[in-house]
Amino acid sequence: MAEPIPRIPRALIESQVTSAVASTTAYDIHTHLYDPAFGNLLLWGIDDLLVYHYLVAEVFRVTDLPTETFWKLSKTQQADLIWNELFIQNSPISEACRGVLTTLNLLGLDVRRRDLPALRAWFSQWKLDDYVTRCMELGGVRKISMTNSPFDPEERAVWEQGFGRDDRFTAALRIDPLLLEWPKTSGQLAGWGYSVEPGLNDTTISEIRRFLADWTRKFNAQYLMVSLPPDFMFPGPGPEAVLIEKAILPHCREHGLPFALMIGVQRAQNPSLRLAGDGSGRCDLTALANLCAGALENKFLATVLSRENQHELAVLARKFGNLHIFGCWWFMNIPWVVEEMTRMRIELLGLSFTPQHSDARVLDQLIYKWSHSRQIITKVLVEKYDALAATGWEPTQNEIARDVNNLLGGAFESFCR
Repeated sequence: MAEPIPRIPRALIESQVTSAVASTTAYDIHTHLYDPAFGNLLLWGIDDLLVYHYLVAEVFRVTDLPTETFWKLSKTQQADLIWNELFIQNSPISEACRGVLTTLNLLGLDVRRRDLPALRAWFSQWKLDDYVTRCMELGGVRKISMTNSPFDPEERAVWEQGFGRDDRFTAALRIDPLLLEWPKTSGQLAGWGYSVEPGLNDTTISEIRRFLADWTRKFNAQYLMVSLPPDFMFPGPGPEAVLIEKAILPHCREHGLPFALMIGVQRAQNPSLRLAGDGSGRCDLTALANLCAGALENKFLATVLSRENQHELAVLARKFGNLHIFGCWWFMNIPWVVEEMTRMRIELLGLSFTPQHSDARVLDQLIYKWSHSRQIITKVLVEKYDALAATGWEPTQNEIARDVNNLLGGAFESFCR
């Protein structure tokens, strides 16, 4: 009987994977952050961390304060309330609360003091440009994809005025109002000088494509994107299906851009919570399958908001090379779900996906979201490489470094080329 071939020790695999994941900088391919030139649109600091909509939703589970009273408070007062209710009166054990504490801890702040005024004083000493660099360093992020909308008046004004771009920030052209509110949006486009009307005739389609081309160039957009409800259909009865078929997909082909679909958000389930009142729903991925099958020359990025859809999405990505799935979006970004999704995707897709994006709305969140994600990615990869070693195939340090680079943005960049 042949002697078994000695295998690489698990401890060595763990050491190599841990080193590779910790040292490889990430391309954060979807955030709600802004280039520092956007000034106050880029949120940062302790008060913005505390009034993040995840925590706003959570605080109303432990306080009887009417929502209308909360919204009349200043940001500082809102932050005071959330700090007291979620961090002092209750242990901050949820993922959203832990994220704030991870961020403060990695910034070198002593959270044991529970001293919110002292934290504010520390943040007030920073200049924005320096703080952007510090957060990207601590998060291990080399490049940040913004979410950019020409329909947002504040943001639009900055783009129209022009500014010196920070080359660490790339742009994604968000088109939700174009697809989901077309009758209203047609009036906006007409007011901006585009010859459109509510009826989607040939002239209107041509002018929509001119609008998309103008803003793709202005943004130097890396992809187009839209956030869709669970009942999105393609083909479908609404104008969004016509717009996708006749304007969006041809535009993306012409400019060589992927079209990103983020599916499953239920807007305003509780309107009194504003942004915090959105929910999730299970979707029918037939629409995405139809897009991938019917437009093989197009590239699609996709993530979904319901846990029940994750396996189906991964299986779908096995069938279509023009589909790249990414991230653990919003309500999916909790550790046990992230681990489950990352393991399942590796088992079905190998390394041809992007396991995480931060979805950060506050600059500082880069720190905790990537710290927490790296821990999980490391854990899963160690398990998978150890299982691989058990077959006699020993991953080298260079191979591990290559694979980690692909997972942290390299596969996305290759897909987009």
